[in-house]
Amino acid sequence: MGTIERDDPVADPLLAPLSSAELRALRRRMTMEAGEALGLFTGDGVEIASRLPARLVEAAKQRSGIDDLTELLEYALACIATEDDFGERLLAREGSVSRDLDLDF
Repeated sequence: MGTIERDDPVADPLLAPLSSAELRALRRRMTMEAGEALGLFTGDGVEIASRLPARLVEAAKQRSGIDDLTELLEYALACIATEDDFGERLLAREGSVSRDLDLDF
């Protein structure tokens, strides 16, 4: 994985509108870079043998643009391992702000 260059329109959505394919490529690259930063791709490999529904695999390949099954599984696991927990944390804060707090700007 390379670092994101600031003059790369795929890397910086403010520089140019992104197509769906470019957005998926950006999401994939950011996910894999986050996994690398967390050290998720280091150490010994684990062999996985599994039977998966063909329609699921084909849909994932089509959506991600990844043809190689190992890369596809690596990306899928990285998505789960680096998933943002913002929603859970936000819901956990319910009721933590006083109703009397003046939020009028």
